[in-house]
Amino acid sequence: MPLVVTGAVLLALGLAAVASGLFPLAALGALADRVVPILVFVAAITVVTELLNASGLFEWIARQFRRWGRGRAWALWILVTALSLAATIFLSLDTTAVLLTPIVVILARRCGLAPLPFALTAVWLANTGSLLLPVSNLTNLLALNTLGGASPAAFAARMALPAAWCALVPSVAVAFLFRKELARRYTTQRPAQVLVDANDPPADTALLRIGGAVLALLLPSFVSGIPVWIPSLAAAVILVAAFWLRQRSALAWSLVPWQLILFASGLFVIMEALRGLGAQALAAGLLGSGDGPFDLVRVAAVGALASNVINNLPAYLALEQAAGGPARLAALLVGVNVGPLITPWASLATLIWHEQLRRLGVRISWWGYAAAGLVLVPLMIVPAALLASLV
Repeated sequence: MPLVVTGAVLLALGLAAVASGLFPLAALGALADRVVPILVFVAAITVVTELLNASGLFEWIARQFRRWGRGRAWALWILVTALSLAATIFLSLDTTAVLLTPIVVILARRCGLAPLPFALTAVWLANTGSLLLPVSNLTNLLALNTLGGASPAAFAARMALPAAWCALVPSVAVAFLFRKELARRYTTQRPAQVLVDANDPPADTALLRIGGAVLALLLPSFVSGIPVWIPSLAAAVILVAAFWLRQRSALAWSLVPWQLILFASGLFVIMEALRGLGAQALAAGLLGSGDGPFDLVRVAAVGALASNVINNLPAYLALEQAAGGPARLAALLVGVNVGPLITPWASLATLIWHEQLRRLGVRISWWGYAAAGLVLVPLMIVPAALLASLV
């Protein structure tokens, strides 16, 4: 079912619950106060990343990576790993799935390398690298509110150790599984048959420079303590103005992720309504109580399992209130952020990633993907859930 249809159905059901009195109107207002800034951020940061891509910034970075790799596949892969992690942390996991997946696949092909190690790095780090900052994942932004509006710096301090571990494990896994492919060399020369590609100079160097400046100013603002929707919206306005003046054809209403916003809105409303109809008691029974090591691992495991069954966003919404204190909520974030590595529908980023691969003609085995996830997820969430309790 298309995302927009699913979102419309969920929103209609939620509004029906409001109309029937099952979901009080006052609760809907409180929910709007909480989620509208988050949805503004999602819309703004999506516009920002799409216009940064249109400016040629990401292709310029890819071109530099090809040169900096100096013909060594492992060096190129390390650069791609760093870029995937940085994009996920500062621009969200969906940015990595939407924009970096095609860039790294095309980059690998132009270097004569197998694209799968680079593609897997992108999707695994899009999910597992999304623990450090509130902006990295929509679940983190929701948790920030539950944590009493903790600052981005405080959030990062709590999640730094689990985030580092969960970025390391999949990176080591890719390096081990594809060690032969990554031991190869490639030519740094531009292929003669490629007439127009990422190695060509950008059509508008002014837009490239504006995009680079906006990104350089935007990233530190995410840890400044300013509500993240404000700098994101400002960055979107600046880029839209720049493109309006220099490349108006790149501007379209489709830059705004209407389908995702409608889907998230419907999901927020229906999950809040279900919570009042007994879902809260079921979630509490599944998560148990206590802050001991076993209790935290249980919370993370339930979050991971629920994410792979129904998707990580509804899983978080269903379990959030039952999680309890900061340590347990951090463990839940570990489960819903890092756990979605098994089923293809476990996170929106994974679905987007697969669609990008399909368009690029890259084949993957979902059985192999799931098998790798079944090994990696426990290796990550058990230590990470315990590390989250140390702050």
